[in-house]
Amino acid sequence: MAFFRSHILVSVDPQCLDKGAYDIIDALQDQLVAQGLIDEIQVLETSRIGDPGKFGPDIMVYPDGVHYGNLTTKDIPNLVHEHFLKGRVVDRLLAKENVFVDEELRSPSSKEMRVVLGNCGKIDPLNIEDYIAENGYMGLAKALTEMSPEGVLDEVMRSGMRGRGGAGFPTAKKWELCRASKTTPKFVICNADEGDPGAFMNRRVLEGDPHAVVEGMTIAAYAIGSNQGYIYCRAEYPIAVHNLKIAIEQARQLGFLGDNIFGTDFTFNLEVRIGAGAFVCGEETALMASIEGQRGEPRPRPPFPAVKGLFGKPSNINNVESYSNVPKIILRGADWYSSIGAENARGTKTFALTGDVKNTGLIEVPLGITVGEVVNDVGGGIKNDKAFKAVQIGGPAGGFLSQEHLSYPMNYESLRSAGAMMGSGGLVVLDEDTCMVDMARFLLEFTQDESCGKCVPCRVGTRRLLEILTRICEGKGKDGDIELLEELSQQIRETSLCGLGQGAPNPVITSIKYFRHEYEAHIYEKRCPAKVCRSLISFEVQESACTGCTVCARNCPVNAISGERRHPHHIDPDICIRCGICAQVCNYNAIEVH
Repeated sequence: MAFFRSHILVSVDPQCLDKGAYDIIDALQDQLVAQGLIDEIQVLETSRIGDPGKFGPDIMVYPDGVHYGNLTTKDIPNLVHEHFLKGRVVDRLLAKENVFVDEELRSPSSKEMRVVLGNCGKIDPLNIEDYIAENGYMGLAKALTEMSPEGVLDEVMRSGMRGRGGAGFPTAKKWELCRASKTTPKFVICNADEGDPGAFMNRRVLEGDPHAVVEGMTIAAYAIGSNQGYIYCRAEYPIAVHNLKIAIEQARQLGFLGDNIFGTDFTFNLEVRIGAGAFVCGEETALMASIEGQRGEPRPRPPFPAVKGLFGKPSNINNVESYSNVPKIILRGADWYSSIGAENARGTKTFALTGDVKNTGLIEVPLGITVGEVVNDVGGGIKNDKAFKAVQIGGPAGGFLSQEHLSYPMNYESLRSAGAMMGSGGLVVLDEDTCMVDMARFLLEFTQDESCGKCVPCRVGTRRLLEILTRICEGKGKDGDIELLEELSQQIRETSLCGLGQGAPNPVITSIKYFRHEYEAHIYEKRCPAKVCRSLISFEVQESACTGCTVCARNCPVNAISGERRHPHHIDPDICIRCGICAQVCNYNAIEVH
């Protein structure tokens, strides 16, 4: 193994790639050769370092801990000469935040805890030696050489880990059911089909620490009695697929996959299967159908996958985050893992924090942290000092939580009791300017479009829900619509074949439950309290504030505004399309929205 005095980590985040990260890598390699440093300095790729929009392309130099940002190929000759030959930091190229921050958040919170994301940005995901240096594959070695399959199951059971894919089913219990099945062969499957809009937790792990997934799946296979595994990853994650394939090949070459792993009689092989991007394939039975080469549609359960799954054989399915926890549990022990989080919610959870919050990005927090702590402490509070209104958690099939739920702990039972769910980890914060009826309509539009159409409750029921919500947002709501939405939602939830249909009504049910007054305002008062729904708002020029500058008239796309210069203007309501451009461009706040 070669030893280098310095390492250069280059961010290959998609935004950095768009800005020329690979050109930076080529320029670094060329200059290291030209200046006789190629045997002393190693260039590595990592999924992300800082904010790619602010600093990309950027690099991190180790062991110095120096972060350079906004680099161009013209900067590289001087950078290599000064920093690596002369030992002088190039101040003009430093990123403004000269600290190593493997955070998607701009202001990392002390309430975060990196377990699953611990290696992301710290190691080269394409170099198995980097992973091994961080105790990689030590958990697998311990499981195969010191523990029986039953011992592995017991350790995971005592850890209290529950599936991170959404339902929160105890991981070890699922493994146990599969192990108990007498039929062979058995399959271990990783659900990497992360389809929730705005969610990218699995992508980050697959791109930055793919060996953790490979190792976790191999340990699970040993516990279950499986010799074959599949990672089902969506085609929209090309870097993740690329890194996974390299990780699998590297593990195979070093004997961590294949026959007689660690000199034992255990054999395990792993393949990557690429999905076409259907949201429904995140459901485990639809996912298995897709791997089999069939149309991605769910199957009735029972029988459950642990009894009859992929190719009709016993199968275990967990997601990326679940498998990534396994090596750490085996290596550090169940007591360590169960000390994190809260009762019935052990360990950490990754979330994609988005919406009207100051600090958006990927976070990892101990389970049991309250909703308010995530929004206000980790997320920094609501943008532009506006009021908090709601948080939507669990992806498109999740539910809304209101102000009263800020004190609720983030665990499976408490969220479920409020009508929401953990889901895979999407978390959208909404401020006072959000229309909850329109937001429910938006989410229904997505789930209805993604319905596979196999079962009538989902195919037809979600369409009817969407039609009613659209009609309400257009000012055509009528008495009885709220009750019809509630009744229809309940029927769809109880009779749909898979989780997509069962969860699709959740945004409707919870928005009515906690924001019923907004529905009533839309239907009975024909107004949108948040002033979002175009058909229920109007724009009026306040003569006392209007200076007649004509900016609004010049920007109106339909010429609905008239008036002479330096005299108050007027908006014709019959022509106005309620686009809101006039209010946006007015410098005197003279446009009032009703």
